[in-house]
Amino acid sequence: MEGPLQTSIHLCHENGQWMSRLPEQLWDVPLYNLALPGSHDTMTYCLDKSSAVSGNDSKLVKFLNKCMPCIVHPIIMKWSTTQVLTVTEQLEAGVRYLDFRIAHKANDPSVNLYFVHMVYTTVTVQDILWEVLRWLETHPQEVVILACRNFDGLTKKLHCNLIACIKEIFQCKLCPRNVLPTLRAMWQRGHQVIVSYEEDVEVEEHCELWPAIPYWWGNKTATRALIQYLERMKRMGRPEQFFVAGINLTENLRYILMHPFGSLKKMTLQSLPCLKIWIKQQYPGPKQECINIIAGDFVGNGDFVKDVIELNTKINPPLHCQSKGAGTNSISFLA
Repeated sequence: MEGPLQTSIHLCHENGQWMSRLPEQLWDVPLYNLALPGSHDTMTYCLDKSSAVSGNDSKLVKFLNKCMPCIVHPIIMKWSTTQVLTVTEQLEAGVRYLDFRIAHKANDPSVNLYFVHMVYTTVTVQDILWEVLRWLETHPQEVVILACRNFDGLTKKLHCNLIACIKEIFQCKLCPRNVLPTLRAMWQRGHQVIVSYEEDVEVEEHCELWPAIPYWWGNKTATRALIQYLERMKRMGRPEQFFVAGINLTENLRYILMHPFGSLKKMTLQSLPCLKIWIKQQYPGPKQECINIIAGDFVGNGDFVKDVIELNTKINPPLHCQSKGAGTNSISFLA
């Protein structure tokens, strides 16, 4: 990271077990009423530098990349990379919502699926699902939400293959959508994974899949405009179940042309101080202006994950949710 924008990457291993350390009075609070840290475009740390531009991007971008690859491709990489931590590192840092943009490469005869953000990743979806499982097996009281989205180029057959793969890998760890997703209920049943699937037909056919999780995407280049958008969404009222407040800024062509030496990383790091203030002002819970998942870019920078987790100290559940002696418990995330 460059010059005055240098910010340390925090891999606080205490956060790897933060759900299991919540006080008992929060074990019966639905996960959609807790504050959960998430990563936006989780898989961009492993974008393929030699990849073709994805099929759902603009014809202009694909044309320019074909004509001037030495110039355009590095620019695409700078503005497509939103994370530098691996999936395992993100989970260990405390992230519990993973944003999976899934795609099938055009003209690829295989059934392999990749992640995508302008370009494709070097790793397959199947490999990453196994990586998530390995982490969960060593963290049996942590719960992860996998938001499967985008589905660029997926046919019905490929959807079937993907869902079969999800079921094969996670098996009884998958939480069916008819279960009230509290920590206590999930621990008792051995569930650790909630899969949100952005394809209604498939959700209806499989009880292990949850509906698409709404994502509040501001599509803003300025931090103040993004915060104004999020506050406007809060005034309109939160969804009843899971939803994401995205604190990620979004570049456009005009912004890129005005910042020829910029990158999404620089853009994000400049916004962190203001966004930190906004995050610390939030409250999780069921009320209209409460938040649930907060997802950001470059989640290892600053105190983003810690700040989101600590919002749970503000929750004051009804007395019937508290167990005997619960009042002596406290949330302790850091050494």
